[in-house]
Amino acid sequence: MPPPERQSPPLVHDGLFGSPPPTEGGAGYARVVPERSVDHARGLTYRVPTALAELLPGERVRVPLGRGNHLADAIVVEINTTTDLDPARIKPIAERTGHRLPPTLISLARWMAAYDCCPIGMVVSTMLPAAVKKRTGRRIGKALQRTGAAPPDKLPPATRQAWEQITQMGEEKFPIEIREFAGLIGLKSVAPLRRLIALGLLSEVVVESVRTHGDAEMDLATQVESVEPPVLTGEQAHAVASVVGALGRFEPFLLYGVTGSGKTEVYLRVLEAVLARGQSGIVLVPEISLTPQTARRFTGRFGREQVAVLHSGLTASQRHAEWERVASGRARLVVGARSAVFAPFDPERAPLGIIVVDEEHDGSYKQDSLPRYHARSVALRRAQLESCPVVLGSATPSLESWHNATTPDGSGGTRFRLLELSERVGGGRLPRVEIVDMLEERRDRKGDGHLQHALGPRLEHGLRETIATGGQAILLLNRRGFANYLHCPASGWTLKCDHCDATMVVHRHQVHAAGRIGGGSGFVRCHHCLAERVLPKACPTSGEALVLLGFGTQRLEEELEAKFPELVEGETMLRLDADTMRKGSDYFRALDRFARGEVRLLLGTQMIAKGLDFPNVQLIGVVNGDTAMHLPDFRASERTFQLVSQVAGRAGRSEASSRARVIVQTWNPQDPALACAARHDYRAFAAQELESRRRSGLPPLKRMARVVVRDRDPAKAERFAREIFHSARAHAQPSVRVCPPSPCPISRIGDHYRWSVDLIGDTPGAIQRVMTALRNDGLVKSDATTAVDVDPISLL
Repeated sequence: MPPPERQSPPLVHDGLFGSPPPTEGGAGYARVVPERSVDHARGLTYRVPTALAELLPGERVRVPLGRGNHLADAIVVEINTTTDLDPARIKPIAERTGHRLPPTLISLARWMAAYDCCPIGMVVSTMLPAAVKKRTGRRIGKALQRTGAAPPDKLPPATRQAWEQITQMGEEKFPIEIREFAGLIGLKSVAPLRRLIALGLLSEVVVESVRTHGDAEMDLATQVESVEPPVLTGEQAHAVASVVGALGRFEPFLLYGVTGSGKTEVYLRVLEAVLARGQSGIVLVPEISLTPQTARRFTGRFGREQVAVLHSGLTASQRHAEWERVASGRARLVVGARSAVFAPFDPERAPLGIIVVDEEHDGSYKQDSLPRYHARSVALRRAQLESCPVVLGSATPSLESWHNATTPDGSGGTRFRLLELSERVGGGRLPRVEIVDMLEERRDRKGDGHLQHALGPRLEHGLRETIATGGQAILLLNRRGFANYLHCPASGWTLKCDHCDATMVVHRHQVHAAGRIGGGSGFVRCHHCLAERVLPKACPTSGEALVLLGFGTQRLEEELEAKFPELVEGETMLRLDADTMRKGSDYFRALDRFARGEVRLLLGTQMIAKGLDFPNVQLIGVVNGDTAMHLPDFRASERTFQLVSQVAGRAGRSEASSRARVIVQTWNPQDPALACAARHDYRAFAAQELESRRRSGLPPLKRMARVVVRDRDPAKAERFAREIFHSARAHAQPSVRVCPPSPCPISRIGDHYRWSVDLIGDTPGAIQRVMTALRNDGLVKSDATTAVDVDPISLL
């Protein structure tokens, strides 16, 4: 049986974000930006037909484009009464589509287009979800609206009772469909409402609504769990008072709080003050942290009606419905992932009062496709445009934010205001972290022959003890698949992707105990281009058997099943990675089962490292603490510290689990990042890492932009990269260092050879001037050949 249909409250698109200004001298002209890669910063000029005389900036229209006059979607960015162009040659706008971005988002789009070196049309296209553009679930129907007329002295009892309830309803509830109306005020039939229509007290209006289908994803994420607000600690109260005192003006805060210190409660209290002022708020959360547990904290405090939740588990119609709830002013709080920073709040009905970026250090805030924006930077800029504070929260802040919060800015202050939560709430204590040397552990494994073990003796013993005492455990291994690569010891041959300069990853198959392949079953996959092939039976060079090297989550799962019969995959043990969690609902259900105690062990990749709060977790195991450590990227140490610290923070979050352990297995036990993570000493790590970056002239002490050239012909890729390099060096001021072109660490992906040119400067403006010159020279277009990444977070 299909799930029951749900229908969002009806909405009227016209008139959102203010009434149109009076027009003078006719309909005039509009500058529009097509939603495609037309790199024209100011937009293209079109004539506004008389029928569209009330057209406003931000509205979405369709315009004839090119010699063939093919209709293209576009956003109006400017309305003028005159133009310097020949009016006879200006094409008219074909039609409006009914959606509009608020004026602040147009200003934000202009800034993003300039800062991220991207066509503005691609930026505004990103701001409108595809489901909204397609009007997925759209339905035209009738709804009821109050007329303002006075009721007669005498009304039938049921009708009078209904009218008394209607008079108590807020204006924001209208218009409302008749059957939903009846249910809302407790009527068994719509007859009293029909009488009120006949009496002229209610009128029927034509409205647009979005019909959605009930989904487990939405149900799990928005169930309301009302909980009495806790008493704030002194540090929490100080943080709340500081942010609330800044409401109404732009001020960035860095809320640095250890895991479990109550950062979310600070957000909730600030949001209460914002909503009380009649304003709205945005809370950004990394996608993998946007669990039902997180969403329920907000719906439980503010109610489902006021909260719109945006995450990857929503259907297209649900995404459309949630967007419309925000645009109409029905929902005044948005909790969502990266793109929620573009929430279309009406500046007249509910102006934006606060933006919160939780886990602000998380790499998922950076979009890896055009436009390559960072949601943290966009949030800061939008807060500046909206004159509201922004709160960046983390237990392991990005070094960029930490630098801004602790380094004097020349005026006696700092760019960000630092707020600290140094203690856990609720009796929890930071767990004891044990760094385990895998070289020593391997020596203790005697008599195992060629067997490979992902679990060392100490972690294995700890897990056995945890299960025996009824506790729960989480094991992190940030690598998917079964084994990292295939290797022939006799010839030295290693299986690589035919299309990328990378090894192929082995996925689940049967293997012998010694790690040698049995029967040629299984397959290998490239995690860059996603190419797959059958697992080879033997080495093509020597004919000898191949050996599996390295561990992925599938191999760890198999080892656990062999060593712990009580752990049954799908029942008492769950693997959470991109291969098993195909939909948001899969992830949500897995976490709910773990919360109920049905599942004893979660194993998986970084999706289990954040956003989880389970009091019965007694053991956290980091199976390989070195996965990010040796990447050719200057942020490798920072990522290692953050990942280990964040996953360690899942343990010891209540008094009952205060004896929880964290065991980190590594081949580099003396690594400074791991040593600092084991001591929960972020300040020491930040100090030593910032000093290293200062000596090397790297961000955040400097600013960086990167141009990656891609071509199937390696000579063409290198030649074009050198052309960009010479042009950039000619335009650069002495404060900008243009690095010579070099092959990317992964020099070929999907049959395209990759070369990079890095620009490192003292200020963003100095780099932007070089990038603008390259765009004007036609060398940087953000097309299939060149990719521009300003403030890159990955150099692979």
